[in-house]
Amino acid sequence: MISTQNWADARRVWDYHQMGHSPRPCSVAIGLGSHDLGVADRAVDLYKRGMAPLLLFTGATSPTTRERMPRGEAVHYRERAVELGVPSRDVLVEPRARNTGENIRFSRELLEEAGVEVSSVLLISKPYEERRAYATARKLWPGVEVVSASSPMTLDEYVDSIGDARLVIDMLVGALQRLMVYPEQGFMISQPLPADVLEAYERLCQAGFTSRLLTTGAPSA
Repeated sequence: MISTQNWADARRVWDYHQMGHSPRPCSVAIGLGSHDLGVADRAVDLYKRGMAPLLLFTGATSPTTRERMPRGEAVHYRERAVELGVPSRDVLVEPRARNTGENIRFSRELLEEAGVEVSSVLLISKPYEERRAYATARKLWPGVEVVSASSPMTLDEYVDSIGDARLVIDMLVGALQRLMVYPEQGFMISQPLPADVLEAYERLCQAGFTSRLLTTGAPSA
């Protein structure tokens, strides 16, 4: 049973994870691989609106995507983009990354090798991963402006799309823990954590939404 308080806390954490940036034209749009093809769809939408002349999809596979995306997350994202009308010449693929840090580092390397000048990045992720992606990019690619983006949806809409409310709340909690732990380990910049968000996180942990919490300091996808 997910209580009214659990839902209120989850919405508070959900809102914090989103950066609230308005999309604007950037040098490149980078879609971070995951189980969610909505990332590719959002990248295509922004490309067609003239927000970036080039798409780059990054991601290998993970235990949650190996069966659904056997050729790799970035490859499936690229196929989706081409299917939706993006010319293949405007889509790059980075197929090795297995966590957010590698997404950023390997994408940066690929763009440098391709001779693409990058002053700004439209960074597209799942809705609850916006802040984590932003903080990671600011740490590992400090010379570029980072604009965060994701599919515009409410928590309720996202839960409906996944079909598992408890899993979604677990993911919100796990993503917030990483925002607190990873800056100390050099994986991302530190960001202010409002007291009400921290209190919501602690209540959700106490309520048992802990399956995505780290048990070690090692980075994970």
